[in-house]
Amino acid sequence: MGRLDGKVALITGAAGGMGAVAAEVFAAEGARVAAVDLAGCEETVAAVTAAGGEAVSLVADVTDGASVDAAVAATVEAFGGLHVLYNNAGVSLPDDDGPTTTSEETWATTMDVNVAGLWRCCRAGIPAMLDSGGGSIVNVASFVAHLGAATPQLAYTTSKGAVLAMTREIAVIYARQGIRCNALCPGPVLTPLLAKYLSDEEKRQRRLVHIPMGRFGEAREMVNGALFLASDESSFMTGQSLLIDGGITAAYTTPE
Repeated sequence: MGRLDGKVALITGAAGGMGAVAAEVFAAEGARVAAVDLAGCEETVAAVTAAGGEAVSLVADVTDGASVDAAVAATVEAFGGLHVLYNNAGVSLPDDDGPTTTSEETWATTMDVNVAGLWRCCRAGIPAMLDSGGGSIVNVASFVAHLGAATPQLAYTTSKGAVLAMTREIAVIYARQGIRCNALCPGPVLTPLLAKYLSDEEKRQRRLVHIPMGRFGEAREMVNGALFLASDESSFMTGQSLLIDGGITAAYTTPE
């Protein structure tokens, strides 16, 4: 039996990166998957179905409440319920910098996608989850919500801290109604979001030196954590932040 047998999962940001990997992994574990993104997730769905899974591609913009509502409704119509809400969609904008240099536009966009967008997904998804008998919400935050950096991306970091606070609040509100809510905090993974900051070897080493394991993470390693949070294996876990960061947040110095 798969770890998500009988469950319906909605995954935002599923057209590529960790969202696409999550769709494939969740489907392989028995979930029926609604893959949601700004553009169609046809490639993601094709990969799922080629492996024998079941998925649908849905278009939604997390900054638009009506489109999020429609995606949740379409998921329920397609699969009969909703048990896992994986809030993976997010942005990290190129000019995100320190407190005196980050533009108001970048700040506003980052908050609208990473914080308000996640709230819109929960607002739409929670009633469907309650109607389905409960389930698990997995909110993607980041290891940067737990520590500061002198290579700043202040709007992004602040938004991910807000995700942790929202996760705790939602967890407590619905703890006795069958819905768990936890945050996944990935360390550095070589997705397009991070790659733009690693344009040369010096910048790459600037980050690697702080990782005790001495390497970047892989998308599958992060998704394995999301799978645990989505499944009944984490049934007594809610309101928590699961760090998968190669030891970064545990380190004072790293091996030479």
